[in-house]
Amino acid sequence: MVPALGSTNVMPEQSKVLGLRYCFNTATLRGQKKPLTELVEIVAKAGFHAIEPWIGEIESHRNLGKSLKDLGKQISDAGLSVPSAIGFAEWIAEDPVKRKKGLEQAKRDMELVREIGGTRIAAPPSGATQAPVLDLDAVTERYATLLKLGKEVGITPQLEMWGFSKNLSRTSEVAQVALNTGDPSACILADIYHIHKGGSSLNTIQLLSPQALQVFHMNDFPANPTREKIVDADRVYPGDGVAPLGQILGRMVQAGFRGYLSLELFNPTYYKQDALLVAQTGLAKMKAVVALSMG
Repeated sequence: MVPALGSTNVMPEQSKVLGLRYCFNTATLRGQKKPLTELVEIVAKAGFHAIEPWIGEIESHRNLGKSLKDLGKQISDAGLSVPSAIGFAEWIAEDPVKRKKGLEQAKRDMELVREIGGTRIAAPPSGATQAPVLDLDAVTERYATLLKLGKEVGITPQLEMWGFSKNLSRTSEVAQVALNTGDPSACILADIYHIHKGGSSLNTIQLLSPQALQVFHMNDFPANPTREKIVDADRVYPGDGVAPLGQILGRMVQAGFRGYLSLELFNPTYYKQDALLVAQTGLAKMKAVVALSMG
């Protein structure tokens, strides 16, 4: 079990020794519908190193007539970075017209992320979660095109695995696509929940190099519902479920992982709680798992 909040066994300084950084994915408070400026304040006050916003939140800020550069300055002044952002452009779509529009959307999304000082964006299989099952060589070509576009903008697209999807649902699939691009900037956005949901072994993540895995979504899952029936809303704080997180992180660190651990939850119970308390609790539980990984 993860040590209780406030336990003397929790050693936050270990993250500094390992070079790990803690990030907050804004989905964790999504149900509270707070503006991004307020979320930045909460995340900084809680003690995180970084924030991972959703594209819709950045767009909402801009659509209110507010400056994205000022938002970027607020983030920087708060001592935070933006190592990743969450977008849903349909870059992978089988239909060429939809794919062209998806790439155009991806470019706009990446420009938004760049404006606030971000460096990476999620590239999930949006638009291909249902049948048909795509040929992975075709997906490789599409991801290579997205990577090229990212270089033009200055943002790195991270190939994201979605466990519920018909495509890119397994660690082996995203790894194959990333490797076969032959592009050294190719990287993967992985997630404890999605690894479980997609049916991959939780041990597979340790096979990814530090270059391939730069941001890792942190969460946990309960024993019930079953893997087939579990949904995003069932995610719980790291250490509150049954995933062997300490063991997994320990092996990742041994393999060289020194990136961002980003707390991403969709639990409606947390949406009803005080926002700062949720952020602080999530950070403490992540640090506790890191402490366990040091054994």
